[in-house]
Amino acid sequence: MKERRHFTREFKINTVELSYTRDNIKELAHELNVRPELIYRWRSEFTSLQEHSFPGNGKAKMTEEESELARLKKELSEVKMECDILKKAVGIFSKSDGKNFNL
Repeated sequence: MKERRHFTREFKINTVELSYTRDNIKELAHELNVRPELIYRWRSEFTSLQEHSFPGNGKAKMTEEESELARLKKELSEVKMECDILKKAVGIFSKSDGKNFNL
C-alpha cells in the first residue's frame, strides 16, 4: 500500500504562487510530482481562505468569533440533551402504578 504524502504549508503556498505565473499547470504538477487536481484545489482553498488556508491535520483555523460560536453551539446541544433526559425522568417518576386511581 502506498504511503500518503504530506506537504508543508510553505510548499503549498509556493506551489499556488508558481501556478499563477505558469501557463501550463500540468507541467508544473509533473515537475513538482503532484497531481494537477491537487494544485487546483490548493488554489481554490488559498483564494477563499487566504491566511487561514492550509492549517494542517485537517483542522480548520477559526476566527475568535467562529470558535466562540462553535463552543456555544456545543454547549447548547448539551443543555438540550440534559433537559430531554430530565423530562423523561420526571415522566417516569410521576407515573402512577394505577393503585391510587378511583375508577
